[in-house]
Amino acid sequence: MAALIIVIGSGTMGRGIAEVALGRGFRVHLVDPEEAQRALAQRSIESGISRSLARGLLGEDAARGWAQRLTLGPDWRGLSPKWVIEAIPERMELKGPLFAQLDQDFSEAVWLASNTSSIAITAIQGMARRFPHRVGGLHFFNPVPRMALVEVIAGMATAPQFIEESQALVRQWGKVPVAVPDRPGFLVNRVARPYYLESLRMVDEGVVGMEACDKVFEGAGFPMGPFRLMDLVGIDVNFAVTQSVFEQTFYDSRYRPHDLQQNKIRLGHLGRKTKRGFYVYE
Repeated sequence: MAALIIVIGSGTMGRGIAEVALGRGFRVHLVDPEEAQRALAQRSIESGISRSLARGLLGEDAARGWAQRLTLGPDWRGLSPKWVIEAIPERMELKGPLFAQLDQDFSEAVWLASNTSSIAITAIQGMARRFPHRVGGLHFFNPVPRMALVEVIAGMATAPQFIEESQALVRQWGKVPVAVPDRPGFLVNRVARPYYLESLRMVDEGVVGMEACDKVFEGAGFPMGPFRLMDLVGIDVNFAVTQSVFEQTFYDSRYRPHDLQQNKIRLGHLGRKTKRGFYVYE
């Protein structure tokens, strides 16, 4: 029988992780307290797998029967997974208590991974006092089915076996694992902060227009300019990551968040998911 993966959180990242696992023949239990969110996630996964099959990105054999391997529910009671992957909002006040509960509910043999994009894995481990060594980071990128890279992060207490098992799992899913240190922003988001922040400053100062800024970067070979990319990721998510890196670097001015993002959030303009961000989407 295929290994069971529990994915907690049915938002963009959670359902993307679930879709990839299902497409590689794994069983997945997707957890979300909201029934409407679970229904939305199921439709999204079905659509995604259909697209991948049509484009030849998934093999028929691996994907066959994916719907029978997917279950959804408000919790994980009674299940015995090999992995639990958390993909809830990027807030320590949510992740911390969740990992404290997971640490109590699952045996030492179950690996616990966070999809956090910036919160220190060691801080999350601090909430899993029974078995902190089985906690680490698996940072997937949006959109998960298309993005190959996965950052594998070891906190101060993470067992070397977590890294080995994580890399093996990620490769089974057709992804490319890269082990990175537990530092603010890890690798990709640390490097990406200046890309976003300097672009925000230049537009705010009138050095360049937003659309022109995007076109310059895209013309230079970037798949997406910074403003289109912030809209895709979610302006609120991008802002939260910047805040996290800023705080963890003891307020290094290079990573200071910008109020253009903050004001977009105040207006509810969060990007593609709200049909309006730096750009308007029909």
